[in-house]
Formats: sequence, C-alpha cells, structure tokens
Amino acid sequence: MKPKDRISYFYDGDVGSVYFGPNHPMKPHRLCMTHHLVLAYELHKKMEIYRPHKAYPVELAQFHSADYVEFLHRITPDTQHLYSEELSKHNLGEDCPVFENLFEFCQIYAGGTIDAARRLNHKLCDIAINWAGGLHHAKKCQASGFCYINDLVLGILELLKYHARVLYIDIDVHHGDGVEEAFYFTDRVMTVSFHKFGDMFFPGTGDVKEIGEREGKFYSINVPLKDGIDDNSFTRLFKTIITKVVETYQPNAIVLQCGADSLAGDRLGCFNLSIDGHSECVRIVKKFNLPLLVTGGGGYTKENVARCWTVETGVLLESELPNEIPENEYIKYFAPDYSLKIPQGHIENFNSKSYIGSIKIQVLENLRYIQHAPSVQMQEVPPDFYIPDFDEDKQNPDERVNQHTQDKQIQRDDEYYEGDNDNDHNMEDV
Repeated sequence: MKPKDRISYFYDGDVGSVYFGPNHPMKPHRLCMTHHLVLAYELHKKMEIYRPHKAYPVELAQFHSADYVEFLHRITPDTQHLYSEELSKHNLGEDCPVFENLFEFCQIYAGGTIDAARRLNHKLCDIAINWAGGLHHAKKCQASGFCYINDLVLGILELLKYHARVLYIDIDVHHGDGVEEAFYFTDRVMTVSFHKFGDMFFPGTGDVKEIGEREGKFYSINVPLKDGIDDNSFTRLFKTIITKVVETYQPNAIVLQCGADSLAGDRLGCFNLSIDGHSECVRIVKKFNLPLLVTGGGGYTKENVARCWTVETGVLLESELPNEIPENEYIKYFAPDYSLKIPQGHIENFNSKSYIGSIKIQVLENLRYIQHAPSVQMQEVPPDFYIPDFDEDKQNPDERVNQHTQDKQIQRDDEYYEGDNDNDHNMEDV
C-alpha cells in the first residue's frame, strides 16, 4: 500500500472578508465558510496548514503586464473616478468592480497558488490545496469574469520551472479561457476545460474546435456541454478523456480547477451535478498519483460551495465525512437539513447520447495527432523568491508607508520544511 499523501493547505482569513458589492454574485465569504467546515470535520489535523505569502507585484508581473499590476495596486474605490480611461482599458467595472483591499485580495489568493506550486516543486508535499485560487478568466492586461489576477497561470509558470509538462484541468461551468489563452502556443502545458458552451454564455469561448496553435496545436482541449448535464454523463466523459490525456501527454504535474458553479442549484450555473459527481472528478485525478495542485474557482450558492470543497478536501485526504454537518460558526447557513451532500438537480438535460458521443470522438481524434509527449530542454531553474531591492533613500518620509511596502522590507520566513507541521492554521506573524 502506498504511503498517505502529504497535503499542504493554504488559507488566509483576510481573503474572505472582502466585499465585491451588494448585488455582486461573487462572495469571498464562501472561503471562510469552507475553512470553518474543514475545521469542524477536523480535516486540518491531517494536513499541513499554511498562511500564504502576499504575492509581490514583481511575481504577479511574471504573467501580467507591469502597468496592469501597478494600476490594480494604485486604484481604490475613492480614486476610481479619476481613472475612467484606465478602468475601461483594464476592463474594471460592473463585473470586476473596484473594492476596498482589492490588491491585497489578489496578493493573497495568488500567493496561495504560487506557494502551493513551490511546495510541490520542492517535493515538500504530494498535493497542495488553495480554495481561494482558481480565478481562470483574468488576462495579461485585463480583469474578466470576476477575476483580476490569474493565479492559475502564475502557479503553472512556477511548476514549469521544475516540470517539463503540466496538465491543467478545469471543471468550472465557465470555460477556462484565461489559462487556455496564456498557453495557447506551447506544448508544455495542455489545457482541458469541461464547460457550458453556447447561447451567449460567458465567456463565449471554448468550442471543441479551439485546439491551440503553432507549437501548441492539439494541446488545448475543450469539452463544450449543454444545460442539464448529470453526474453519470459528466463523470464518464471526464474519466474517458482525462485518462486518455494522461496516457498520451504524460504530464509531470497536474493543476485542477474545481469551480463549484457546475453544481446543481448554482446561481449562475446550469448543470445538474451533485457534490458526489463533482468530487468524483477529483477522485479520478488523484488516482494518477502525480504532483497535484487543487484550486477553487466559481461558485455562487455559497453554502454549496463550502460543502463541495470540504467534501473534496476529504476526497484528497481519503477521509469519509459524515453527512450531518458538525457545529461550526456558519451552521445556520446549512439549515434546514444540515447535511453535507446535495442531490443532482432537475434541469432538463440537453446533452443527448449522440451529442456527448460526437464530442468524445472529436477530442480523442485530436489526441491522436500527439505522437508522443513532447520533450523539453530544461534550462537553469530560476530562483523561487525574487524580492525587489528596497531603496530607503527614495522614500518620501511624509508619505504614509502602506502595509504592502512595509512587508517588502521584511525577509519573510514563509516556507516550512519537513517536520514543520503547523496545525494552528496560523503562521508566526513576521
């Protein structure tokens, strides 16, 4: 029997306290609910819990343009009226509003995914979880679909320093367009997205015909689905395609985006998946025994998001969880039945057997064009932490030094190594 997987789990309570606005479907509070449910089921005792470092602007600029990162850093709700042109250029507005502590929010969720990738790179864990991450729509210079910084792209870039080939899998109800676009021209990352497609559904991309270009041709895989897909059809299709992808592409590491808006009853979604169906995908991916980075993503019925990601934490730990939700700070949200699992939904399933069959044939046909897993000439590995030099002389002493700048002056001690198991879910404050 193989030894139990070592699991690193990243969480910072501050990520759940930001507020997108009264009528906005994105509620980061769902992350606090998830974390408290994980604690209530005592799953934290089986993992190493870390508070992520706040990603530095220079780390975010590994993918995003420096002027976009700088703009996110500068903009506040009070000053946004001065920047109408830049707001429009970087697509901030109704879907991607400017709110209090926006940049710090981005730093935390991106820092979690970057840290997760680094622990995997250094073989300090087998699986790393950052439920706050998975914001797959953000582009190089633009926010999109409630996403500002694309932590997934940053995490994959980190993994590519040590792994020749990375497989990205996305089970959010929306197409993982930002990640696909970032790696559309390379064979070092294969992106596979299962999503709703058609009828002007956001973001409007993700046709089965989108397969990558140049060196990346056939390394983007899209599985476009219609309303109402159920557990059985989804998991069978998922298992068939992902098994073939792993066999053909032979990735060295996997990144799995577990958007929970593909669950039945989601405010924005339109699938019929139960938590059992959704989590079965996680179980399938875990069985490949490859270094695995797991993130959250969409999910707009927050009690179901918390249920789903708690169950999936249990799946990754191989822990069966009792269906009755234990007492916790957010127990009232799970009324009236206080149960962990949710059943399949009852939206009409427009995915006929012949439709699913034709998608499967097209995807498997495209995989046949990949003769063998691409080999990569590995370069010297870039350093993990690049902390910018800080020039005190250039500081204006009259300016209030913000927390971010203060943090840059501190050599952080964020990495835990073998034997450091921090179950208080709180790092020593630096």
